[in-house]
Amino acid sequence: MADEPKDPAAQDVKAAEFPDLSGAGVVPPGKPNLDLVRDIQVVLTVELGRTDMVIHDILELTPGKVIELDRLAGEPLDILVNGTLLARGEVVVVDENFGVRLTSIVDPAERAAAIRGGGDDKK
Repeated sequence: MADEPKDPAAQDVKAAEFPDLSGAGVVPPGKPNLDLVRDIQVVLTVELGRTDMVIHDILELTPGKVIELDRLAGEPLDILVNGTLLARGEVVVVDENFGVRLTSIVDPAERAAAIRGGGDDKK
């Protein structure tokens, strides 16, 4: 059996060579490239307040009915992006249209905790 000819294709087999990926996913120091995400659409929600209602009360709603919310007049509004609290603000009027002026941005650590906790850090 030692005299049998070797398969010529088996002689050309080499170990695979892979590029070094140890630095993959690491953001290089400096300014991040925000151009990659500028065109991504998100849902921006401005929340005046919340309330709990039973279906019976909802069915009795009519035009002119006032719904009491869990916020006092003048309290900051919550500004959410895709359901996650991003900032707080106040209502303003601009050329007869309503707008929101940002008064504070939520701390990134608080935002990250809200994402890990299901995003329900709203009042």
